[in-house]
Amino acid sequence: MKISRFGLALAFASTLGVATLPANAEELSVATFVPPQHHTNTVMFKWFGEELAKRSGGELTMKLYPAGQLGAGPVQQYKRAVEGVADITFGVSAYTPALFPKTMLAIPPGKANSSADATKRILAVFDDYLADEYEDVKVIGITTAAGIGIAATRDVSTLEGLKGAKIVPYAALTTPIIEAMGAVPVQMPVTEMYTGLSTGTIDGAYATYNNMTPPWNFWDVATHFVTNVPVQHAVIFVVMNRERYDGLSDEHRGIIDELAGEASSMKLAESFDGADARSLKLMQEASDKNFVVVEVTAEERARMDAAVADGLKVIFADYVERGISNAEEIYNAINR
Repeated sequence: MKISRFGLALAFASTLGVATLPANAEELSVATFVPPQHHTNTVMFKWFGEELAKRSGGELTMKLYPAGQLGAGPVQQYKRAVEGVADITFGVSAYTPALFPKTMLAIPPGKANSSADATKRILAVFDDYLADEYEDVKVIGITTAAGIGIAATRDVSTLEGLKGAKIVPYAALTTPIIEAMGAVPVQMPVTEMYTGLSTGTIDGAYATYNNMTPPWNFWDVATHFVTNVPVQHAVIFVVMNRERYDGLSDEHRGIIDELAGEASSMKLAESFDGADARSLKLMQEASDKNFVVVEVTAEERARMDAAVADGLKVIFADYVERGISNAEEIYNAINR
């Protein structure tokens, strides 16, 4: 990832030989829609806040507003950053796909099977293909939640099992892929999936191991967790209000720049992959839950991958119709 766009090395005023007064104390507000105990809060934002304070000598700090305290729901998180409702927001690109059509190409199944791998791939192409979608904000970090399985109320480990099943994908973008696999795509935010599984509104949802355990608790309502499926990725962003960033002192902007980009992105990935590892252990040890883990066979996975390839052709054709002629090029760059 190039330094130019994420600005990992802004020069401090002192480096330029300019005398400056001590910076005034600044507190940055951070808005997230997930609960306080969510791993992004206890890992990434905890680290981010500690680093701000340490590197600034306590003059630059942050205050976390979890669980939608600065605005309910995940859909408006990017807008809240642009409009300054919060200085920094945590959000999911698929909830506002019209804003991030090129970023959305990191969602369909490809070569990445973890948050860390997907994050490295996104960072590698960010400057060349994605940066212009974030010109209204300062990007702090970008990663994915890797949907390595399907939490379901029936066995969907075969194309026959998927036939007619109402499945929540990670984005409407992947509708052609879900349809090519024989399932019926149903759009639903993660905050509603527990109820959807419980009431039968849906038969399954793309999920992480962490979705099965607290705080999401899908294991209370899902009877199956199907692994070795073509992995979808929910692209996660942490962005900062551009005017707030520009209004900071040179020193404080420099600290933000040091933490933004690769450092924050990989810390986000660490939080998602770490949460999955902990949740997998909980799932393996659970004795009071009524679910089974089913691994898709190599033969069935090959059939699913063929369906993915068919779905991708439809997706790329749709992009061309919308005026984005290089969608396949972007997808291939992410998955090279």
